[in-house]
Amino acid sequence: MKSGYPEPMNVWGTGSFENEVGAAFAQEVVQDGAFALAEAFDVALDPDTGFLAAEEGHRVLAAAEILAAALTGETGGITDAPLRAWVASANLTELEPLRELARAALERVLGPESELPDLWADSQDADEWQTDVERLRAALG
Repeated sequence: MKSGYPEPMNVWGTGSFENEVGAAFAQEVVQDGAFALAEAFDVALDPDTGFLAAEEGHRVLAAAEILAAALTGETGGITDAPLRAWVASANLTELEPLRELARAALERVLGPESELPDLWADSQDADEWQTDVERLRAALG
């Protein structure tokens, strides 16, 4: 029976943290800070990566969500209390240089060499997912 959501990972919604990878990534950021964000973007932008797997795409979306929340102060999408505390205390001078990497990584996630758009294409929530990613792009400028 098809669930209407991308497989194979556990996905329960279209938001950046509404899948097992995004939820776990939030904990990485609480532990490792800006390094975790930069790493997620760097992996997605690695020129040796021919095809971006769904897991890496989910990590980029979660990282972009966290970065956008820190830079804009719009933290409504951050429901995890430790992550919300990290965002509130984040060093914006350290995070601002990640903005361009985040935008490029989001483009990669949406591109033809990425698994996520294909997985969402057959979902009943494809438009909602696309709208959420576009919201992130706009928040990052």
